Amino acid sequence: MDSIAEQLYRILCDRITSGTYAPGSRLDPQAVAAEFGVSRTPVREALARLELDQLIVTRPRSGTFVARPGITDVHEVCQLRKGIEWVATGIAARSMPLEQIADLRAEAVEALARAEQGDYEPFFASDSRLHNEIVAATGNARLIRARSSTEPFVQWLRVLGATGPHRIAGSTRRHLQILDAMAARDTTAAQEAAAVHLDEVEEWTVADMESKAIAT
Repeated sequence: MDSIAEQLYRILCDRITSGTYAPGSRLDPQAVAAEFGVSRTPVREALARLELDQLIVTRPRSGTFVARPGITDVHEVCQLRKGIEWVATGIAARSMPLEQIADLRAEAVEALARAEQGDYEPFFASDSRLHNEIVAATGNARLIRARSSTEPFVQWLRVLGATGPHRIAGSTRRHLQILDAMAARDTTAAQEAAAVHLDEVEEWTVADMESKAIAT
């Protein structure tokens, strides 16, 4: 069973990344402790993890606040993902079972069709599964842990407005290139497609942030 601090971390992380707690809003540790009927210690531990994830900030003599994501955050997260996923894609291209690759591809195609009908959730689920399963295929616990540390921020940006319908077709095209190269066991092509994909995601997200399409 997860510790109280771990449970609090997951609940508060979900509230931030779902938009329940808006960027810039104040988090009162005492109120959190009172809401869940716990001591201040697990609350402090949960908040310390959220601060490590850069989802909250603590200002001396002011308090604790939900962070406001900025362009620097986008660059840093995308560059970290690119480094991790370039390596992971190379490993997965050699080791992921062909049936799994085919399943991911079919799901990506179906998600695009659903998005064209105005239903975007299947794309978000497919996108998250594809990236996570490629990293998981490495069997490298450190890579997996490093990649998972970026997931809350990626989900948060989606809620705030990134990865809109105008980006889905482009992302799906890259996903299919990655998967097709993996199915062909072409490590170089798979890694190149993954690198281009993450560069595009970074470029698109920054453009959306600058145009205020992402609410921060």
